[in-house]
Amino acid sequence: MKGTRLFLACAVALAVLPLALQPLGEAWVRILDTALLYILLALGLNIVVGFAGLLDLGYIAFYAVGAYLFALLASPHLTESLPAVAAMFPGGLHLPIWAAIPLAAAVAGLVGVLLGAPTLKLRGDYLAIVTLGFGEIIRVFMNNLDAPINITNGPKGINSIDPIRFGGLSLGEPLHLPGWLGGLTLPSVTLHYYLFLLIVVGAVVLTQRLHDSRLGRAWMAIREDEIAAKAMGLNTRNLKLLAFGLGASFGGVSGALFASFQGFVSPESFSLQESVLVVAMVVLGGLGHIPGVILGAFLLAALPEVLRQVAGPLQAMTGGRLDAAILRQLLIALAMIGIMLARPRGLWPSPRHEDRLMPDEGAR
Repeated sequence: MKGTRLFLACAVALAVLPLALQPLGEAWVRILDTALLYILLALGLNIVVGFAGLLDLGYIAFYAVGAYLFALLASPHLTESLPAVAAMFPGGLHLPIWAAIPLAAAVAGLVGVLLGAPTLKLRGDYLAIVTLGFGEIIRVFMNNLDAPINITNGPKGINSIDPIRFGGLSLGEPLHLPGWLGGLTLPSVTLHYYLFLLIVVGAVVLTQRLHDSRLGRAWMAIREDEIAAKAMGLNTRNLKLLAFGLGASFGGVSGALFASFQGFVSPESFSLQESVLVVAMVVLGGLGHIPGVILGAFLLAALPEVLRQVAGPLQAMTGGRLDAAILRQLLIALAMIGIMLARPRGLWPSPRHEDRLMPDEGAR
């Protein structure tokens, strides 16, 4: 009963949160939207790093794959650049979101398997270096595939991406509720919030079921000791490939949502810094612990935007001698160092096996 009440209270709070922030400005709701996208990314990376113990520093590449896939199939770019595509689709390419999400998940998952296949024998730092290089290769490809055939439009990026539509409802336009529903006007960022929240809840349920399944336990056995796992009869090769593929599919879905939300994608959105940031979210929250990963992703996604409101006044107080962007990065770094010193296993780590076996002091 207590768990049901807590669940209902959290559901009501999450539903009301954007409505409460809306009077303060759409920027605050946009911060929530961005945080939800990062939570989805962190949940996917947690499958690879937290469950299977495979350090992936190029995870942002799957985010880019999903974003560019939706951008190419839901914008006029291909029809304007390729006459053959324009002849086949005279009305333009307008991929609906119900087709974009499964397609982005499938393509990103396939790319994840292709990445994982040549790295199966690598561990630790060597795996991290290879995946880091893969992420940079994808970004460089996106930056240079504008000649001789203009596919990605290079550093200029792709714009005029279709907003998400459900029938006659477009998330790119405000929704005016009828009077019997309060007569409220929900802006585009609020509509995106509810969609992103629904998808994140589905991702949380899926990852929790994976964690509790035989597959999840097999991944954790590989994470703890791959040699022992192989000796027990686990097919470590296929399990690693499955971890790469499933984790990458989360990144592809998040990338497609990001492209439709922003209406514009460019290679600068998928830099190495972004990949390191997602890894930091997983480590900061607590490796392998889903609630901790959600907490870490939310804090690191929202903290820079909140500190932006702090750095500006501090810059004004010093007469402009302090650069607001540098000051914001400094505050984030100090906060992360302090947290990791105080909580080396993360803000919300998973319970250790020995803690579960050890009886309480009062029970002795």
